[in-house]
Amino acid sequence: MAPPSRQGHAAAVLSVMLLLIAPSATAIGVNYGTKGDNLPPPSKVASFLANHTLIDRVKLFDTNADMVRAFAGTGISVTVTAANGDIPNLATNSAAAAAWVAANISPYYPSTSISLVAVGNEITNTADDSLISSLVPAMRALKSALAAAGLPKIRVTTPHSLGILAGAALGSSPASPSASRFVPGLDRDVFAPMLEFHRSTSSPFMVNPYPYFGYNGDTVAYALARRGGSSNPGVRDPGTGITYTSMFEAQLDSVYSAMKRLGFGDVEIAVGETGWPSKAEDGQVGVSAAEAAEYNRYIIGEATAGLGTPLMPKRKFETYIFALFNENLKPGPVAERNFGLFEADLTPVYDIGLMKDGMGKTAAAPAPAVATTSSGEEAAAPEPPVEARAKKHDEEEAAAPAETTTSSGPGPSATEEDDASPDATGTSPSEAPAAEGDSDKTPEEEGGDAPAAAAGGESSDDAAAKDGDGEGSTEEKKPETAPAPAGSPSAAADLLVPISSMLAAALSLALHV
Repeated sequence: MAPPSRQGHAAAVLSVMLLLIAPSATAIGVNYGTKGDNLPPPSKVASFLANHTLIDRVKLFDTNADMVRAFAGTGISVTVTAANGDIPNLATNSAAAAAWVAANISPYYPSTSISLVAVGNEITNTADDSLISSLVPAMRALKSALAAAGLPKIRVTTPHSLGILAGAALGSSPASPSASRFVPGLDRDVFAPMLEFHRSTSSPFMVNPYPYFGYNGDTVAYALARRGGSSNPGVRDPGTGITYTSMFEAQLDSVYSAMKRLGFGDVEIAVGETGWPSKAEDGQVGVSAAEAAEYNRYIIGEATAGLGTPLMPKRKFETYIFALFNENLKPGPVAERNFGLFEADLTPVYDIGLMKDGMGKTAAAPAPAVATTSSGEEAAAPEPPVEARAKKHDEEEAAAPAETTTSSGPGPSATEEDDASPDATGTSPSEAPAAEGDSDKTPEEEGGDAPAAAAGGESSDDAAAKDGDGEGSTEEKKPETAPAPAGSPSAAADLLVPISSMLAAALSLALHV
């Protein structure tokens, strides 16, 4: 047999090199909230993300002109959000949809790479029947308006909490992932036509899975998806025999099963929000910079590896981590102000490999699994305080096997940004309705950073009472586009120089074999 040619060696070496460097060019999305009085201006944020991080997409909770314009020329994909209050008018008035696109998309695209429009935020949690019934028509109207404006590539979606899923036995215990279904009444009336829309427009069904809001002292390892060892034996789904060692995967498979039950298992799923705080109430087990780094590293791996989940093998999920910043004005428990990847001065809270230039803090090693006594009680793991119990706990546990839930969990969710006020035209943020009984929350007054309400939340009158124009609402949109931040083509583009150098070296080596 003739020896392989130099070209053959070169091809082999280049293939190996490409396999080695491919993961480093893959990035992640992040939710960009603004509930802080010390945050840098949008132009500085956009330049920082483009020049110093691998973050390649951001999700905004409004259509704030300065924020949208700031990402012009950066190569970073942007998701903008239409206000909850705009939905009824968009649903019934095609001229209103056209005007919304003309005001909020056309002046900035394509200089700003707007890739998604989110219609409202967790609308089914508002318990507003009029708003819920208008959601799919509004999505259709905006998609038609985008196409009419010559912008057919911009996709339309709407984010959902896991409150859209029904528990088994009328909520007496959570369903296993394979048995999951949508809430009765919403399944055929709302989600079937919505999923048909997503299928016909090749747009993703967006959900906000948060293992943080479903864990307790006994299930920290499961929520953080720690592999191996006795701390995370996993939870078996009796319907499939699959043992889940990741609550996140169980939650995604629960959504998938509900979709498949309606005949839409082929529709793409996107993760609109997920995250883990780096700080919480004193004594709350499972929360530190180490656990936050551990969870978000895992999420990046899930988003980029393309391995999928047990029920969705080899699928990739467009994913947005919550959140970009620690936001010091967010109401509620300590955790709500500590979901950020970065401090307000742009220093990383911990290192999860997103920095291009090696900047970052190294979080301490994850805490060991909670010890238990012979009676099964926790040996030294204080439960979260009563005031920090999660308002989304019931939603999140509905998407995980029954063994993973308890009546006490981490702090209430204020992780999701609310959408803009009903009176806004998209130029200013506001808040989304909060859950009934959510006495810890105050109305969000810009962009939205408020929590998603639990299913069956406050009435529409309550929601309307809390909506209002927020900070920056008087700012006029400007059609002109600001210059792109210097040196900010895209996260992947900045890797071209080192990659090309590596490839050249590999080729040179191969040709000398």
